Amino acid sequence: MSAALDSLLDLLDLEQIEQDIFRGTSRSAVVPRVFGGQVAAQALVAAGRTAPDDRGAHSLHAYFLRPGDPGAPIVYSVDRIRDGRSFTTRRVVAVQHGKPIFHLSASFQVHEEGMDHQAVMPAAPDPETLPTTAQMLPRYADRFTDPRMVDRLLEARAAVDLRYVDAPPFATAGEPREPRSQVWFRTHGKLADDPLLHVCMATYVSDMTLLDSVLLAHGRGGWSVGDVVGASLDHAMWFHRPFRADEWLLYDQESPSASGGRGLGQARIWTADGKLAITVIQEGLVRVPRD
Repeated sequence: MSAALDSLLDLLDLEQIEQDIFRGTSRSAVVPRVFGGQVAAQALVAAGRTAPDDRGAHSLHAYFLRPGDPGAPIVYSVDRIRDGRSFTTRRVVAVQHGKPIFHLSASFQVHEEGMDHQAVMPAAPDPETLPTTAQMLPRYADRFTDPRMVDRLLEARAAVDLRYVDAPPFATAGEPREPRSQVWFRTHGKLADDPLLHVCMATYVSDMTLLDSVLLAHGRGGWSVGDVVGASLDHAMWFHRPFRADEWLLYDQESPSASGGRGLGQARIWTADGKLAITVIQEGLVRVPRD
C-alpha cells in the first residue's frame, strides 16, 4: 500500500465523539477549499457506521452548501431516519464553524435476489496501455498558470491510479470536443474486504473528473487552467453491483446539458469484466470568468 493511500484511509477513519456524531480532518486540495469527494466519502462513512452490518449502501443524494475550510475539522451529525425490514435511511449534516457545509441522504439495503439486467459496457482501451498521471501531467506543465500545479495535482491524486483514455480538458483548451470523457481508476494498493470502504473510496474518486465533459463541450481547460470558475452543487450515486475500488474501474462520463451557469455530468462506472457497478449524476457551477 502506498503512503498516500494509507493517508487517505486515515482520513476516512472518522473519530466518533458522541453517539451518531463523528469528526474528520481534511487534506490539501487543488483548490483552496475542501475537496468535495472527501466530504461526500466521509459523510457516507458516518452514515454507514450507524447502519446495520447486513445492509450495504445502494444510493446517496447530496448537496454541497458552502466551501469547506481545509484547516478546520468537520463534524458529521447523523440522523437515523428509518430502519425498516429491508432498508435503512440516514441523513448526515457536515458542519464547520457552526454552519452546515454539506448535506447527504443515504440508503442501505439487505442483500436480496431479484430481476437483473444492465446496459452494455462501452469500448475502452486496456488501462495498462495508458500513461499514468505521473507520466501524463508533466507534458502539460506549460498549460497551467501556476508553476506548482503539476505537483499539486499529483499530490491530490497520489492515492489513486487514474488514467485518462483521451486527453483531459486542460490538454486541449480552446478546442471544443464531444462532451464525453473516460478514465480508468483504482487505488494505489489493496484495500480491506469491507464493502463500505470500497463504496466510500469510489465516492471519493467520483468527484475528480465528472464535470470534465462539460468543459470539453466548450473547449475550456478547467479550474487548474483558470478559464472557468466553479464548484460541485449536488451529487447522486446508485450502487448497483459489488465491486472493488482497488481493481480497475472504467468511469464513462458525458454531459447532456449546460445552461444558466450550471453544467450537468452523468456517468456509469464499470468493472473491468463488464459489470455495471455505479451510476453517478452531478450538477456543478461552471462560470466563465469576466475580464
